[in-house]
Order: sequence, then C-alpha cells, then structure tokens
Amino acid sequence: MLFNSYEFLVFFPVVFLLYWFVFQRNLKAQNAFILLASYVFYGWWDWRFLGLIAFSSLVDYICGLKIGAEEDTFKRKVYLGISLGVNLGLLGFFKYFNFFIDSTVQMINTMGFQANPYSLQLILPVGISFYTFQTMSYTIDIYRRQMVPTKDAVAFFAYVSFFPQLVAGPIERAANLLPQFFKKKVFDYSLAMDGMRQILWGLFMKVVIADNCAVFVNQAFNNPESQPASNLLIGALFFSFQIYGDFGGYSNIAIGTGKLLGFNLMQNFAFPYFSRDIAEFWRRWHISLSTWFRDYVYIPLGGSKGSKYQSLRNIFIIFLVSGFWHGANWTFIIWGGIHAVLFIPLYLFGKNRVNIGIVAQNKALPNFYELGQMGVTFSLVTIGWIFFRSPDLNSAIGYIQGLFDISIFQKLQMDIRVYLFMILVLIFMLIEWGGRREEFAIQKMAFHKPVLIRYGLYYGLVMAVFLFARKDQEFIYFQF
Repeated sequence: MLFNSYEFLVFFPVVFLLYWFVFQRNLKAQNAFILLASYVFYGWWDWRFLGLIAFSSLVDYICGLKIGAEEDTFKRKVYLGISLGVNLGLLGFFKYFNFFIDSTVQMINTMGFQANPYSLQLILPVGISFYTFQTMSYTIDIYRRQMVPTKDAVAFFAYVSFFPQLVAGPIERAANLLPQFFKKKVFDYSLAMDGMRQILWGLFMKVVIADNCAVFVNQAFNNPESQPASNLLIGALFFSFQIYGDFGGYSNIAIGTGKLLGFNLMQNFAFPYFSRDIAEFWRRWHISLSTWFRDYVYIPLGGSKGSKYQSLRNIFIIFLVSGFWHGANWTFIIWGGIHAVLFIPLYLFGKNRVNIGIVAQNKALPNFYELGQMGVTFSLVTIGWIFFRSPDLNSAIGYIQGLFDISIFQKLQMDIRVYLFMILVLIFMLIEWGGRREEFAIQKMAFHKPVLIRYGLYYGLVMAVFLFARKDQEFIYFQF
C-alpha cells in the first residue's frame, strides 16, 4: 500500500479512529491492533511475504530472549550468529543471489571459459533491507548488554512491522521505538497537528516535486544518446531533487503518521542539499542508515582509533557497503566509492567535522563562501547520483561523457513545462531554506502570521498535491 494512494486515504483514517476510540484503554489491545494493521498494510502489496517478516521477527524474538538469559559467552555468540545469519541470509538470497551469479559468470567468461548463467526470477520483498537491519540492531544491542529483551511477543512483532516506517524507514533502533509500545498513549493535539503538517509537506515533496521531476528524469536517462547535453544536465539536476523529494517525502509522511498515533520516530533527513561538504551531507542524508552503519559496522571495525591505513580501510568499507546495501548493481558500489573518495581528503586534513551546525544559523542568507561550498557539494553529489540512477556502468559513463558536449549551450529541447517546473523547484528549495532550523520545512512556518495566511499556505499545498498528483507513483526506495 502506498502513502500516496486512495487505499491509504481510506486505510489510515479507519486505523486512526479505531486506535484512539476503540483500543485506547488497553495497551496490549492497542499493540495487537497496530500489528494487525501493519500486516494488512504490508500484505496489501503481496500477502505471500507476510510469512517472511513474521519468520524474521520470530527468530529475533527468540534469539533475543536466549541471548539475554545466557551468561556463557560462546552460547551468546551462537544465538547472535543465528540471528545475523538468518537476517543476512534472507537479505542476501532475495536481493543479491542473481548479482553474484551473473558477476561470477561474467568473470569466468572474461577469462576465456564458457559458463551458462543460472538465475532465479526473484521478487524482492518490499522493505526487507529496512526491517532486517531493524531486527539485527535489537539482537546486537542485547548482546552488547545495552538493552534487555522483551518477553512481549506482540509488542516486538508490532515494533518490527510498524507500518508507517516499515517499507522505507527510518530504520528505527529497538532502544528508541520498542519502549514506546509499553507506554500508555494519550492523544496529544499539538503532536497530532505537527504530524499533519509533516505529512502534508511529505506529500508535497513526493507528489509535486519527486513525481513531476521523474517525467524529465526518465526522458533524459532512458535515451541519453539522443539528448543534447543541456537536457542531460537538467535530467541529472532533476534526479537530485526527485530522489530527495521521494525519499525525504516518504520519511516525513512516516514520521508524521507516527506522531498521529503517539509515536516519535527519528529524523531521517536534515536538509542535506544545504551541506557544505560531503561529510556534512552524510550527517544529513538518510540519517538512520548512516548512523546504523557507523554504530554496527564502522565502530566495530575499529573506527578511526587505529592507524591511518586502518581508518581509511574502514571508511572505504563503510561507503562501499552503504552503496551495496542500495542494490545488487555495480553502479551502487561505484556510487559508494565516489563518496568515499570525496570524504577521505576531509578526514586526512581533519576537516570532516568542521561543518556541524546549521549553515547561516543566525542569518537570513549564506555568505558567498558558504554559497560556494553548498554549490560544489551539491554538484559532486549530483554527479554521484548519475551512477545511482543509471542501469549500468556503461550507461553512467556515457551519460557523463554526454554532459561534456558543445550542445550544453543549446536551448533545452523540452516544452514550457520544464521552465515552469524549474521555478517550482526553486520555490521548494526556498521554503526548505526558510525552515532549515526545524525538523521539517513548514513545521513553524507562518505560526506567527494571521490565520488566513497560515491556512492559506496549508490549503495551497493541498491544492498543489491534488493538481500535480500522478496515479500511485511508487517510492524509489521501495526497490531497496
């Protein structure tokens, strides 16, 4: 079920009303209802994979209990190994089986031997990359004695399958989200209104910005050899806004939906395109994933505490793994490698933690130096996105080569809509700039303005969503 579908427009109000007016008095019943609603939400896409998420939840629930009750270090490692093995095994089989088979066959053929590929037509379960990481953090934290396991199976299963963030994050740690299933919920009007505003902004990002950028992006990337360089440039720029509007929009809808049910989910995007270097970009982009890799991969490898060589090795590993997490394609690995290469000079010169605060914190506008930093960072990120969007390495390289052509100075071979949409994207970024100090762009916007102005903004966004809506456009990160 998609957030931007008519089904969800019916589904969520029903869930909301039953949750607060029928099940509110009994916390266990509330959790059981959330679990049922989450399974309906997930099963709407393909009911056959409900068994997969239930099995993964059951394994980690049992392993968590065993690890928590066991004092013997070896046995604790065994149960942790079972948890990680099952989760990574399922993820590896469904997401990477064909990639490894095809890559092995290709390597054998380049060596002069003949090999016939054997691939399965596997359907990738939506959200498997997200909920497997979520359950793994639970057993790892118990193994580290950073939390105690829960004996409430319903609450745990509801935590794993919590429908607002189930299929595309944020990747919630058990230490943050699971305890919220044990707290009695009291409807908070101000929190609910904040959630409504966040959902509205998320829908605007997805339906108005991302889905309409996709039209021009597809035109550029589906047939790049026939496009002038000016069209390719616009296609690359629009993809940067498409993927941000799509994934950032999903995260805002998820967090806002959680607020309406009395849950606080972690911020997943913090205005990443206002970053002044790549290190800052990664502190602001897909925060739940980057911090997950930091805490469960980078630090266990030694982080930056070892020699320079070890630190550089760990940085490369973390970026390459991050790329590989996104999909079974060499383009994602190259994308991760590009970001590693951009990050390492900052690390070597001790500049990777210079830009911690918000840009132009106490000013209306950035200075020229900050503007230049943001421009360079955005340009480098956009080049990386070309690999991310391209179907294969040859296409990505060809696309970049196509940018360095005299036709870059030609007039765009697109209709008037592209110019109008450029203005809309600019307005979008100006709103983002104005709200960069908040959790999301319109959280506090127009709070101190007259009611007509405030609600005029809201109704304007609602009208834009309905006017620009395209039928049930899936979210990009569903494929991951």
